[in-house]
Amino acid sequence: MTILVTGATGNVGRHVVNELIQAGQRVRALSRNPAKANLPEGVEVVYGDLSAPETLEPVLQGITGIHLITFDGGKGFAPLTTGPEIVQLAIKAGVRRVTVLWNGEKGPMEQAIEASSLEWTHLHPVEYMSNALGWADSIRNEGVVREPFGHTLSAMIHEADIASVAATALIEEGHAGKSYILTGPEVLTVPEKVHAISSVINREIRFVELTRQQARERMHQSGIQNEVINFVIEWHDNPPEYGYTVLPTVEQVTGRKPRKFAQWVEEHIGDFS
Repeated sequence: MTILVTGATGNVGRHVVNELIQAGQRVRALSRNPAKANLPEGVEVVYGDLSAPETLEPVLQGITGIHLITFDGGKGFAPLTTGPEIVQLAIKAGVRRVTVLWNGEKGPMEQAIEASSLEWTHLHPVEYMSNALGWADSIRNEGVVREPFGHTLSAMIHEADIASVAATALIEEGHAGKSYILTGPEVLTVPEKVHAISSVINREIRFVELTRQQARERMHQSGIQNEVINFVIEWHDNPPEYGYTVLPTVEQVTGRKPRKFAQWVEEHIGDFS
């Protein structure tokens, strides 16, 4: 098998590449800038752009499985609109199996995949632990975290656990047509996450709660599109039950317990110190 990993240089994609390599699979990694991909030896890094399907036809030759992202990283993480074209190219190339990293409502990509002959598995993680990297600068420089919705509960998940489920679904039988909601092993509020970081780096960190408007303005200044901002605000203001409910999916699929937030912090201690 040769498996194509899209979003291969992202927080989840890098882990998917590593999981597949460790499982002995051949990996082709898609990147807009292959020269800067910095992926493990043995990975075939190729140029391609999911928002420009014409770049994908040569990339898909010889591919049997794909790990797909559904957003355009070059456009503020807006949903990709090229799903139908990508699915047609994948089927033409002989692709059999896909995992779809789904981060919200079903868009053109998810709909096209479900309507196709591909063996698809949807991966729907709740909050990524790597979102805490957005606090790194303020923690290092000021010893403070500024966030809205401090009361919101989250069963946040380590990106490597998302990747482990993706790799398993791509390699093994039995996952076609399934949608997996993926969580970590614990439920935390924002202050509890801050406390966990403080404990690991052995430094006091203050939590300052932002208003909803302050949060909206900050995301807008970061170039995030309004529809994404609205989704984020709504999620935190009125989170669905699965966002704060620990589920056994990771262990059921992979046979391994999901990692706790403190372990993630230990792996990224240099970002906060």
